[in-house]
Amino acid sequence: MIIKIGKYDYTEVWDGVLYKKLSNYPQVSDWEIRTIIEFIDYESMYGRKCQLICEDKQLLQTIENSILEKEKFQRVPVPEKITECTACRYRKGCCTKFVCHTTSLENALKILKSGRLLSALRARNLTVNELMAEKRNAANDPADYFEYIMFTWGNCQAGDRLVMERKLDRFPTEQDLSRDFTPGVRFYFRYEDLIRHPNVVFDGVLPLKIRDELSLKDWCLAVIVPAEWEQDIEQEVPDNLAGRVIYLENDCKDIWDWSEKVYQKIESLDR
Repeated sequence: MIIKIGKYDYTEVWDGVLYKKLSNYPQVSDWEIRTIIEFIDYESMYGRKCQLICEDKQLLQTIENSILEKEKFQRVPVPEKITECTACRYRKGCCTKFVCHTTSLENALKILKSGRLLSALRARNLTVNELMAEKRNAANDPADYFEYIMFTWGNCQAGDRLVMERKLDRFPTEQDLSRDFTPGVRFYFRYEDLIRHPNVVFDGVLPLKIRDELSLKDWCLAVIVPAEWEQDIEQEVPDNLAGRVIYLENDCKDIWDWSEKVYQKIESLDR
């Protein structure tokens, strides 16, 4: 894997390259160093070496020197808000108290019926080679990525964007994310809870991911469902989750309004 440090819109992995955005380039925070170390360690776990690239040679040297002090940076706590990505129009960053997994209505029904979140490899009944070859794997993710359940930070709209992308079978337009926007179902968890899960992994890109499966009754804080799907969902909600499913009216003008409305609701549950 190549790690490119620079001025990007956000951090992402695409076709064998980690495009690492820094919140205050060319300065690098201790948290950002921790995530770079986590990415290198994760890639190493699967036999992939990493090469660091940065136009600012002083910054590159700082990062390389910091990597040699790995244990020091592994203890760096997560900030309350991360400002590498500022796509969120309300919060101007990622709020880190909660994480969520967002999916379509069809998948949410299966998840609730089983009581578990599953990795793509376990949920899709396809081989890993088939998953890698799918059109939806536009980023050319490697085989191990499909062994994990992915999570975003709780106020992030990326999950809903991905649901729309898969619904449309193309990248969504501005109109798709506003007038024609259809929210997904969000499964919420406390970050501080999930970091104690026995199968948790930190890859330096996502907040965290869980290998294979995750029990909802043991870990889930809440499930946020667009109110229009209440009749579809309620018949599949198991008794042990009945008090944790919340139906919200989508009276929002776009995906960012919806994300903020949902996150405010989640915050209200934890006061």
